[in-house]
Amino acid sequence: MIDSQPDFGRIILTIIVAMCLRIVPWPGFLASINPDWVLLVLIYWALAVPETAGIFNAWTFGLLTDVLTGRVFGQYALSYSLIIYCCLILHKRLRQFPLPQQGLFIFCCLLFSQVLLFWLKNIQHPDQLHASFWLPVFTGTLCWPLVYTALRRVRLSRRAK
Repeated sequence: MIDSQPDFGRIILTIIVAMCLRIVPWPGFLASINPDWVLLVLIYWALAVPETAGIFNAWTFGLLTDVLTGRVFGQYALSYSLIIYCCLILHKRLRQFPLPQQGLFIFCCLLFSQVLLFWLKNIQHPDQLHASFWLPVFTGTLCWPLVYTALRRVRLSRRAK
């Protein structure tokens, strides 16, 4: 029988893998296009199993991402929890959309996250908006079908007995 409801351990494991991808030292240009893997994974789980992956989990993993990336404590937590809240409100509708339409929603979520993080960073240290600011949003949107497919396989895989 196929398990459509993954155990919480699988969800945690996929988020840990996403955190590793987030902090791995990518060479040169790849570092500037590295999407927010943690947010992509949290969005998937919020859409797939909203009763398991919620705002508290987003807040907790946001705080861990703040610690891992060296940002001011609470920036990613605020961003992730707001986006997951929107995903939880719209999950029934979003699950019916094909991947290209979901990609548009993912683009909006990633853009909101980037703008919020930029705004919070600008409060502390005013900075210019560079072209590299947009790159993680586009690469995250392009990676969404890959993330969706991989995590769907994890969710629907058979349990080892």
